[in-house]
Amino acid sequence: MTFKLGSELTMLAIDIRNPGGPEVLMYALHPIPQPGRGEILIKVEAAGVNRPDILQRRGLYPPPPGASEIPGLEIAGEIVALGKGAVRFEIGDKVCALVAGGGYAEYCTAHESNALPVPQGLSMTEAAALPETFFTVWTNLFQRGKLKAGETVLIHGGTSGIGTTATMLAKAFGAIVLATAGSEEKRQACLALGADLAINYRTHDFVAEAEKFTAGAGVDVVVDIIAGDYVARNYKAAALNGRIVQIGVQNGPAKDLNLMTMLKKRLTHTGSTLRSRNVLEKAQIARELEQQVWPMLNEGKLKPLIFRTFRLKDAAEAHALMESGVHIGKLVLTTAALQANDSRTSV
Repeated sequence: MTFKLGSELTMLAIDIRNPGGPEVLMYALHPIPQPGRGEILIKVEAAGVNRPDILQRRGLYPPPPGASEIPGLEIAGEIVALGKGAVRFEIGDKVCALVAGGGYAEYCTAHESNALPVPQGLSMTEAAALPETFFTVWTNLFQRGKLKAGETVLIHGGTSGIGTTATMLAKAFGAIVLATAGSEEKRQACLALGADLAINYRTHDFVAEAEKFTAGAGVDVVVDIIAGDYVARNYKAAALNGRIVQIGVQNGPAKDLNLMTMLKKRLTHTGSTLRSRNVLEKAQIARELEQQVWPMLNEGKLKPLIFRTFRLKDAAEAHALMESGVHIGKLVLTTAALQANDSRTSV
């Protein structure tokens, strides 16, 4: 298909009818977006499903100003048009990209600086599972958490998209990994991913287990998507000069927090969100990933863990599965473009 700027071509996408449960997601026609300056138009083959999509659907995490109302923060596909000034890629290139919205659709625009080549040997489904979690983990665990080789990191939600990515990256860069999970199956999955210790938080106290594993020293870095009463417990599990990196608040605000622990241990508690960052900030993360992580992906040393794929029209089923908490790794939506490519490949 040839694209002309200003054309009135349409595409299928997922709309949020109104805030609510998975059932409010609906299939709808939208105009194909046109790439602006420095942007590329991608024919989407796969789109990752992430916790922020759930929050947006519930009405708790609106897109930033100027972003598409269509949910979806990471995509993979083929470039079909270039906006003015876009020179990093060519039409026909296969890329994955971080976007501020619009991923649950057959076409999506992205700034060229927030896109990366699909790593060698990865499927488009796997490529779509990279941007949101890899950008998030890189900026929080390495840029803000300053994790170094030989240090110990405690990763909560070890089988989530963030948790599996954090475990793989931490191990790849020489760290010692402790992970928490909610079942024996998930605990074993953490170990299979490379965790040195996996703790079933339903049967064991992660603070006591972390202290035992580190001979009382505590962990150097904590990656937390939970919050609630975990915050005070993270402080107890942390080592002197430890860093706690807050990525999510699934259990709500901190509870029973004694800041004297922070003072005595000289702790740093930091955190950030990714979606609201501007294009230049995300571009810096992309550059570091391309330099330091993409070579590992190209060599097959790292690979995202995919739990299940769904067709785009079945986004509600994907959301319901994510909310159930039974998944291990990433959930990905696929479009007709991927199915057509797979059909041609199999002939």
